[in-house]
Amino acid sequence: MSDITNSELVTYQSAPSEEKAAVKPLMAEIDLHDSSSIIFFGSKAQQEVTSISDEMLNKVRNKDLGGAGEVLNDMVAVLRGFQVDDLKLNAKPSLLSRFFNKANPVAKLFQRYEDVRKQIDGITDRLEEHKTTLMTDITMLDRLYDATLGFFRNLEHYIMAGEERLRQVDTEVIPALSTEYEQDGNVLKSQKLRDTRSARDDLERRVHDLRLTRQVAMQSLPSIRLVQENDKGLVNRINSTLINTVPLWRQQLATSVAVFHSSEAAATVKAATDLTNELLEQNADNLQMANKEARKQMESGVFKIESIKKANETLIATIEESLQIADEGKQRRADAVRQMEVMEDELKKTLVSAAASGKM
Repeated sequence: MSDITNSELVTYQSAPSEEKAAVKPLMAEIDLHDSSSIIFFGSKAQQEVTSISDEMLNKVRNKDLGGAGEVLNDMVAVLRGFQVDDLKLNAKPSLLSRFFNKANPVAKLFQRYEDVRKQIDGITDRLEEHKTTLMTDITMLDRLYDATLGFFRNLEHYIMAGEERLRQVDTEVIPALSTEYEQDGNVLKSQKLRDTRSARDDLERRVHDLRLTRQVAMQSLPSIRLVQENDKGLVNRINSTLINTVPLWRQQLATSVAVFHSSEAAATVKAATDLTNELLEQNADNLQMANKEARKQMESGVFKIESIKKANETLIATIEESLQIADEGKQRRADAVRQMEVMEDELKKTLVSAAASGKM
């Protein structure tokens, strides 16, 4: 039997014995004296291939090829519509927002997430339904392919039988009838020869029709695989969306919230670090001032030279003042002594005078 990718048929003569065994009963169906046997030769195989083509057409016509794709597009649109960056998690709430106790960015994020999650769950259910339908179709297409391949092989058997019968008619039957007619010129034999040739031509046309049907069946096989591959591609896209896209979306949400909390923690750590640095700077400034004063005191000695000088000057002034006072006192005492001597002389004179006058 020929390869399905090869348009050339194997002849009956070169076919293996098991093929010949399958073809020989089909050759027996051809009766050159029965027009019906030629007209309907291989019609069963043709009908089987035609039923396969009709079934394929109905599957394509009744199948909502865009259904799964539209649902996938809906999923992408919903996920793209949920932008974490738009919520500006790191933005500080305004004074008005704090005054009215509006929800913080993380709360708003989860509120929106819940709304979107409900949509995603609904779309996920629809995708699961499409996936189940597609998987059923893929299995059915496998059976359809095997059936078509069987019909294709059966059709080749009919073509092989018709070709071999044509060969016999051309090489055996017609030459024998031609010889008989040439020998006696019998009109009946001449008519029989013409009828045989006409039946032969009908058989040739019938085999040609079977070849055309074979070509249709040959085209149906890759068509079945094409539809099946499209279904497999949609199933893979659905699986990828359910297994990768949606979990990655949820992971993006978790990562965004984690980054937000990390930013808050980093801000707190920065504030603590800034305070520590500020305290270190203040302590350094205070230490510098204290050290400066201490060094001044250490370098200035116990007594200031200015104070000693002033004290010395004050002491000298005090001593000089004491000496001056002492001198003045000495002078006053000397004056007093002189005055006392004068008074004493005057007293003596008065006493002497009084004594002399006898008044004493």
